[in-house]
Amino acid sequence: MNLRIIIFATLLLALIGYPAYIYLENRLTGGVKQLGNGLVQVDLKSMSTFPFDQNAGRIDDVPQKWRELSGKKIVLEGEMWSKSAAGPELTEFQLCYSIAQCCFSGPPQVQHFVDCIMADGGAVPYLSGLVRVVGTLKVDVQHDKETGKVMTVYQMVVDDLQPKT
Repeated sequence: MNLRIIIFATLLLALIGYPAYIYLENRLTGGVKQLGNGLVQVDLKSMSTFPFDQNAGRIDDVPQKWRELSGKKIVLEGEMWSKSAAGPELTEFQLCYSIAQCCFSGPPQVQHFVDCIMADGGAVPYLSGLVRVVGTLKVDVQHDKETGKVMTVYQMVVDDLQPKT
């Protein structure tokens, strides 16, 4: 054993071990992890990856483990997107696990997005890249009154928004 072999083995372990750790942790927790202080860390990709009828979906079509999070204070990490605002500050936005990667299998699905509004009615700056959002989740399938199409599955009242570092 020499120093070069030890350095090479350490780098190899880091390159393979870290992604394996992230994958295994998500598989073992199912995307839901208790943080303490009543907070629950939820993997947004896991929460949004299930078959859902975009036109006639019902609350019973949302998996039970996600419905059970309704009314709980959770932590989500994802990217901000706004369909209606163009200014530097937003009073509401949508959160998606990855705007670039969410929709390789077809058009965006309504369950891929969490509709977010600020708890205090204030505005927050638009932040590019990953953000960490803390707030109260509501799981409620809402339909457009005119078309009947599903408009939203997840809504969140946001208490705190920070860039993910």
